[in-house]
This record gives sequence, structure tokens and C-alpha cells, in this order.
Amino acid sequence: MSPPSNTSRESPNTAQVLAGTLLWIRMSGSSSIKSIGMEAKLHSAPTLLFLVSVTFFSAHFLKFQLSGEDLSHKLTNRASSLLDFSSTLIWMKSLFLAVSSCGEEVVKHRHGLLAADLSTCHRSLTNADVPVYCCPPKRESDEPVYDFQFSNPTEPKRIRRPAYLMDEDYIAKYEKAIKIMKQFPYEDPLNFMRQADMHCIYCNGAYNQLNSSYWYKIHRSWLFFPWHRIHVYFHERIVGKLLGDDTFAVPYWNWDHPDGMVIPEFYTRGAYVDKDRDRAHLPPEIVDDSFDYVEKGLGPEEQIASNLAFMYTQMVSGAKKTELFMGCKRFPGEEGDCDGPGTIELAPHNALHAWVGSGLQPERENMGAFYSAARDPIFYAHHANIDRLWTVWKLKRFKGHEPEFVDTVWLDSYFYFHDENRRLVRIKIRDCLDIEKLNYGYEEVELPWLNARPKPSIPPKLAHHILRLREAEQNALLLPSEASTTPYFGAEGRVLDKTIRVKVGRPKRRRSAKEEEEEEEVLVVYGIYMKKDVYVKFDVLVNAVEESRMGPEHREFAGTFVNARHGARIVKREGDSTKKMKATLKLGISELVEDLEAREDESIWVSLVPKGGTGVHVAVEGVRIEYMR
Repeated sequence: MSPPSNTSRESPNTAQVLAGTLLWIRMSGSSSIKSIGMEAKLHSAPTLLFLVSVTFFSAHFLKFQLSGEDLSHKLTNRASSLLDFSSTLIWMKSLFLAVSSCGEEVVKHRHGLLAADLSTCHRSLTNADVPVYCCPPKRESDEPVYDFQFSNPTEPKRIRRPAYLMDEDYIAKYEKAIKIMKQFPYEDPLNFMRQADMHCIYCNGAYNQLNSSYWYKIHRSWLFFPWHRIHVYFHERIVGKLLGDDTFAVPYWNWDHPDGMVIPEFYTRGAYVDKDRDRAHLPPEIVDDSFDYVEKGLGPEEQIASNLAFMYTQMVSGAKKTELFMGCKRFPGEEGDCDGPGTIELAPHNALHAWVGSGLQPERENMGAFYSAARDPIFYAHHANIDRLWTVWKLKRFKGHEPEFVDTVWLDSYFYFHDENRRLVRIKIRDCLDIEKLNYGYEEVELPWLNARPKPSIPPKLAHHILRLREAEQNALLLPSEASTTPYFGAEGRVLDKTIRVKVGRPKRRRSAKEEEEEEEVLVVYGIYMKKDVYVKFDVLVNAVEESRMGPEHREFAGTFVNARHGARIVKREGDSTKKMKATLKLGISELVEDLEAREDESIWVSLVPKGGTGVHVAVEGVRIEYMR
């Protein structure tokens, strides 16, 4: 369809021209905008803004061309022109606001908010093809639902402390509550296994989305942090209620600090024990924050240093933008889905789930698989630390100010949990963002990883020289190589059965100081496809000379991708929808590029290094660099 034309010789009013253009855009572009979903926001806003500008100046040009009046007449009409210009600005503002949320409007209006349909719970499957039924005994859709209310402000604030500092009185109290929860019948929503199955339901796709046949999931996107925060929150309040102690707070397992880098001792006795743990990883074994199913054989001091350097990358240099830390923006429906976990969810979160779980179980149950993870009591201490790191990241990144979340689809999306009074509560994400309002906090400890910025394994200039010589030699002799100068491997992807090294161009070599302050250079590994739902891990290195000898303690380490097992859902009804998403890994590398003295380079060498023999299960489409504001 073409834009409306004006056949009259009278000059069209600018606002009228804009209105016509907007109508044409809406009529001709709506289907295409729907087809591309959220990407419409990124691509349509600048395009439509350009059209607005062209329309505005065209209208005034037409007025000049068609009027044919003398100068005095133009002067007498200047006031009306200014009024017309003012109206135009108002139109432009309205249009820009409409355009800026264009992509979100499509998703928002079709499916409403992102939430679970409580009437659709059905079986899931584990990787061993053992049916797992974690749905409640009775449909929760038949229960009355209560909107979440913040606790009474007169209640004492709950302060969570490091697990290794807990005294015997506290340990005995918490164990008593766990025993009580395990003794409740499964029909009771406070039963320990029933609470654990909440993780199974929401993480294995046992629910469909509200107003959609597409599955509901809370991992691998920006739903990860708020959902787990509230899961731990209600667990804490349930325990406090059972103990008659409104000051009770769960401990956090601060595996990011040397003093907390072992499984807390009390989790190895009494009701805290889970028989399905890796016995080789019990105290005094130091945790491996980037565990890949293979024991690295590092000594305690070396492992601690590696963990601290890894935390620096995941919390600081690789997480300078909200999406990099929290994950991709998931919206309702199949077209709103995404698979792009943030830094901390990938590891240490996923890695430590696997590290704790038993190597004798097919999916490293219990902690190593989504469906069974919360059956281990240490789950809550692990996720309390994940939650704490979210608060630390916001404090360090935003200086105590909350990042600006303005998307109402996300803010008003909601979860269902049973509270300490056994009531089914609906809580919006906007109510999960401020722990002060939730009336709990964390005892502060030192953050040694803030000062653990990794150093290059060899001098950067030497690395550049070696890489250039290697490239020239391969080109001259036409040697078969693991290296490629094509960062796109095709839609089928390239299997990571061995290390792949690819040369990736940098679109912006010389950025202004303002651009460097506002933009993060981001390394994107896209089209990541897991052949089946198994544990997969590969590391990403930049300008690495000897990949096999490099780990998180080296500056060349840009980040890691970890796919944790969760189990495949079984379709309940004909017409239910699910699809195998290709994942995207985004890693902030501005600081890394600076440390490797590559700011002025036209390209960098990127190595994808499969870990633990898991690369045969994953293929990658390509690698690129983009810039994120």
C-alpha cells in the first residue's frame, strides 16, 4: 500500500501529512512487525523516526512550492507556521513514544502478561526418560488466589548470614523445621518435597503459559533472578512460621569468598544430608565455580585464585549491562521466547548445581538436574547466595540506585507460591525487586573477587605477533587448521567436537570517550543448538595462544556457556506448543580488549573451547561483535 497522496494544490498541513504517514505505516507494517516480534522495537524505531523527519521537512517544502505567494504573504503567515511547527513536534513526540514500544505492544496485547496457567500442569520427563510428575495433588487453579501483600513494617528485619558462621543453636532450629516439613503429608503445600517440586514445575515446563499453548519456564532469561528470590523468600517465612520465630533467616552459602568455598559442614549431617551428592566434593574439597565434569587437579590455593578471577569476570568485567547479567528479555508466547542466560546463571549457578550433584546419577541428581535440585536442602543456601550477588551487583553497578525497569509486561508478570499460611499467593515481579520492602537483608562480607582482575597469560604484544605468524603460515601453506576467518558457520552450525578458533571483525575500532562510557563491546556466540538435553559447557577465549592451558585466571578468558540438564516436557494436549530454542551467549569484553591491548585492532581471534567432552552435543552458528547501551 502506498502513502495517501494530496491532489489539491493547497499546501497540506504538516500534522496532516504526518497523520497520513503514520496511518500508512500502521496499515502496511503491522503484519511484518508482528512477524519479527520484539526485534521490531530495535529496527522500526530509527526507521520510522527517519520517516517522520522526512515527512516533516517534505511538508514544509510542499508548502513553499505550492503556495506561490510573495514574501510579505509568507511573513504574515509565519505565526501560523510556527503554530503548525509546534503541532508537528507534539505529533512527533506521540509517534516516537508509540514507535519505541512497537515491538512490545505486539507481544503484550496478544497474550497479556507472562504467567503460568495453573489448569495445565502435566508430566515432565527426565533425560533418562523416567516420567516425573511434580504437579500438586489438586489443581491449584481451583484454589482461591490472594494478591501478595508486603509484611507488616513492624516485623523485625530478617538478616541472612554466611552459612559457615552458623552456630549450633541455629543449626538445630533450622533442622527441626526441615524435619517438620518432611513429615507433612504431600497434600500439604508446606511439605518439603511439595516445595521442592515447585522448582520442578516451573523449570521443566510442566505448565503452559497463560493464554498460550506454549510452555512456561523461568530459567535462561531475566525471569531467573526474581523467581528464585521469591522461592527462597517463602521458604524462609515458612520455616520461621513453623519455628515461631519471625526473625529467622536462611543462611547463604558464599562460595564466592575463600572462607565459604567448601560445602558448609552442617549440610553433611542430620536432616541436611542428601544422599545424592558427589562424595568427592564433600568438605574439605574446594568448590570449582566453573566445574565442567572434569576434576582440574588444582591445589587449594590455585583453585581459590581461579574462583576469584572467575567471579570478577562474571560479576564485573563481563556484566556491565543489565542484559549481560540478568539474561535476555523473555515475553509471552512463542514469539516472545528467548534463550540467553546471564553471566551468573550460567556459572557459578549452573556449574555448582552440577558440582554438588552425584556423579553416580544419570543427571547428577539431585542438585545437578532442575527437576530434583530443590530436594537437596543446600539448594536454598545456594540460591540465597545467588540472590545476594544480585543485590551486590546492583549496588556496585548502579551505586545503590535500582536499574530502570520500565517494561510493564515484565513488571506486571507474576508467579504463584504458597505462603507460610498455606494461601496461594500471586506476586508480581515489580514486588520482587526491592529486598528492603521484602524486609530482609544480608550480613556484609568482604568481596575479594573485586580485586581479582585477571592478567594476560603472556604479554599481549607477543600474543599478537604469534597469532599473526600463525595466520600467515596457514595462509601460505594452505594447511588444514582449526582456525577460520569466517565467523558464520551456516544455519546447521559447526559441532564443537574440538576447539574452534575464528577471526572476528570489530565494527568500531575508535570509539569516542562518550561511546566507550555508554556502550559495552559485546562478543556474541549465536545459534547455539544442543542436540539433546544434556550438560554442555564450552569456554570462550580471546587472542589465546595456547587454549588448552587457559582458564578463568587468565585475562584471555571471556566467559563460559553452560547448559544445565532440566528434562524434556511431555505435551499434554494436542495443540500444545514447544520448540527447541537456539541459545545466545553474550559476553561483555570492553575491559578485556583493553587489557589485551587490542582496542585499535580491526579484529580479534575468538576460541570456542569445549569442556569435559561435552562439545559433541552442541553446534554453533557463528560469532559476532555488537555494542550494547
